This record gives sequence, C-alpha cells and structure tokens, in this order.
Amino acid sequence: MAYVVTDACIKCKYTDCVEVCPVDCFYEGENMLVINPDECIDCGVCEPECPAEAIVSDSTSGVEKWLEINRTYSESWKNITKKKDALPDADAWKGKAGKEEFFSAASGA
Repeated sequence: MAYVVTDACIKCKYTDCVEVCPVDCFYEGENMLVINPDECIDCGVCEPECPAEAIVSDSTSGVEKWLEINRTYSESWKNITKKKDALPDADAWKGKAGKEEFFSAASGA
C-alpha cells in the first residue's frame, strides 16, 4: 500500500507533506507533486498535512488513474525533500473540482 497525490494538488503544490515524509518519496512537477508508490512506506503522516486534501490511500476508490500518474512521473521528476512556497495562486485553486485538465507533465523547478 501507498499514498497517492490526486488532482486536488494541481495548481496548488503545497509542500507541507514533503517536510514530514520520513522516506523522501515526493517528486515535483511544474504544478503538482507526486509520490513514488514503491518508496512510500504507507506511514500516512503526509495525508493530514496537505492543506488541499490531495493525498489519499491507494486503496481509496477511484484513484487508480492517479496511482499510475504518481508512479510514472515519480520516475522522471526531481525528488523534493524540503518545503517550498506553494504556487502563487494556490489558495484561489484550493478546493476547486475538475483540475485534471490543468495537469502539466513538465518537471518542477
């Protein structure tokens, strides 16, 4: 089992979760983060830290697509191990539904 970052992270990219992860399994894209499911130890400390409530267990119904996105992009995006500022308009995007269309496959900074 592992945790998965969903589309709720898109255009927010809060990194509170990164700061608490004991195994540094987060990877940074241009407008969201992902978790490498093979590195995640299923400890769950990241889930309550996410202001956008974008992190869920991979056993949650309907997250299969996001599990694959997390797996795929964690192989090519840069590992992130320290908290950074969220995207400038993160608070405006937090909680908005239907953000999947804004997903960017580009790597983060």
